[in-house]
Amino acid sequence: MRIPFSEQPGRQERHFRRKLDNELFPQPIRNPQDDDLLEVQRVDHEELIGFLTDLRETVQQAVALKPNEESQVILDLKERLDKLYEQSAGLADEQSGNQEAIRQLIAVIMKTLWAAATDPQAESELQQETTARATHFELLREPLVADLLHPASPIGEGELVPTLLSESEAAVAAAVTLFDEDQLALLIGQAHALLDEKDPHATRYPKAPLRLKQMEAALAALQPAHAVN
Repeated sequence: MRIPFSEQPGRQERHFRRKLDNELFPQPIRNPQDDDLLEVQRVDHEELIGFLTDLRETVQQAVALKPNEESQVILDLKERLDKLYEQSAGLADEQSGNQEAIRQLIAVIMKTLWAAATDPQAESELQQETTARATHFELLREPLVADLLHPASPIGEGELVPTLLSESEAAVAAAVTLFDEDQLALLIGQAHALLDEKDPHATRYPKAPLRLKQMEAALAALQPAHAVN
């Protein structure tokens, strides 16, 4: 290919690159042409343009909020901002500025909700939401998490295990938190079967056994807590 890869790719190009000559995938990409890469870059660009349009409209709605706005309108706006932040984590190009703007808007909305909280239970729920959001946003620092959570994820059927086995240690550490014990156990079983078939001597994909051990460690960390409960 003569077309260069993007320095900061979007979700479609990221997955395209995961599958390049990677026989762990059921349908790896072999001998790609320039047009193949241009197409996934085009799709990523279209998603970026759509996101910027939605973000602009949402910011305008936030600016137009009335001092006595209905609570449901505020909650709907907060949910839209949360979704936009999640989407931004998987987009092409630098998104830190947009993410900071979204965080600031959410902070303003949360301040309004805190001011309206009239009992300890409401305050407790707001604190739990704030903590959960901070944790979620931290996980989204890894684009793989955003790719997995996106409603139109590029990671297709049968591609989850190959993806996990092909990613970085940091990406898998974040991604495994999305699965419960039973799901992780299933993924680990599938990973063992895949590596036994595709790379039994761990010579073609030396990173894959490391990611498998990482998944097994994550499962082991869940099991004691499960036993106590």
